Amino acid sequence: MRVRPISPELLVTELTDRLAEQADRVATADAGRLRVGVDGPAAARPEDLAAALVDPLRARGHPVLHVLAADFLRPASLRLEHGRTNPDAYYEGWMDEAGLRREVLDPAGPGGSGELLPSLWDAAADRASRAGYVPLPPGGVVLVSGSLLLGGGLPFDVTVHLALSPAALRRRTDPEQRWTLPAFDRYAEEVVPASFADVVVRVDDPRHPAIVESWEAG
Repeated sequence: MRVRPISPELLVTELTDRLAEQADRVATADAGRLRVGVDGPAAARPEDLAAALVDPLRARGHPVLHVLAADFLRPASLRLEHGRTNPDAYYEGWMDEAGLRREVLDPAGPGGSGELLPSLWDAAADRASRAGYVPLPPGGVVLVSGSLLLGGGLPFDVTVHLALSPAALRRRTDPEQRWTLPAFDRYAEEVVPASFADVVVRVDDPRHPAIVESWEAG
């Protein structure tokens, strides 16, 4: 393994190149779409990286839909059954994985309709988001960004994991969200996302990210 420092701008460029190439391959093979998971704790801002990829991918000729996992939470009656700050409940049952699969990943997958729902639940209002379905043509890319996305069997074609050291995670997590830290400790220990994600990026300092590569990668 080696760790290769990279600028934030070049990181976006390299990821765009990789995703565009794979989207081209999928489109040629079966007129499909590429499903990308951008995973990381809130402190790593996975949604920012996913958002930064949207325009460059479109410039390469690929329609893009960015979906926030936070828009696929379960209703409060289920999510908060064991309290508002229960890290085990946060880890095990806040996200509606079945809804994300049903409304986004399966329709974008092989043989899918291409009709995707960009959001399912408005957590602030605690009601359905009432979003309409959005068509994603063949060759398109759906970027799903959020936390705790990997290891649960969600059918991503490419996974990007933003990794923080334990010290950096604690330092950069908002004080009001520090109750979630045991959930991320469990995630690191039980799922070990950095061991199997297609792309692992260390972001202890977001101004100076680094790509973790196997020796065979280069």
